Amino acid sequence: MKTIFFSLAVLLLSACAGVDVSEYQAGRPTLDLATYFNGTVDGWGMVRDRAGRVTRRFVVVIDAHWHDGEGVLDEHFVWSDGKHESRIWKIHKDGDRYTGTAGDVVGLASGAASGNALHWRYVLDLPVDARTYHVDMDDWMYLIDAQTLGNQTRISKFGFHLADTLIFFRKR
Repeated sequence: MKTIFFSLAVLLLSACAGVDVSEYQAGRPTLDLATYFNGTVDGWGMVRDRAGRVTRRFVVVIDAHWHDGEGVLDEHFVWSDGKHESRIWKIHKDGDRYTGTAGDVVGLASGAASGNALHWRYVLDLPVDARTYHVDMDDWMYLIDAQTLGNQTRISKFGFHLADTLIFFRKR
């Protein structure tokens, strides 16, 4: 019984561990969402299952604008299976901290930027077949240069890794 308890405790503690965004403080160029996501941004990405197999690919075009610390990112996805989806993010900037909402986001997304990185988390309504699941999104963005941004998101449920998304963005 002690072994099972100890194993569960280690699993739970390891799920809480991770890199802090402040570790990227010296990274350059500095990532500011209001600067990068302003205008039109193109993206290319994929979803990988927990074994690393690519299950879906997509392209996305984002039309973005900001006014007084409030941003709107209007995303238009075309998936490899021909499906079209849209998401409109409304983002609030307060210094290096960001909060955001979207139609399929449960509650509030929140996070912070430091140096060339941004880390934020949120819960997403994910439709699968005839059901919708609330999944945890652990989202990291890294500014490569003034026009290029890399994005990796870990998707989990109850702490169990389900999939990852990888996206590369290019600012027009």
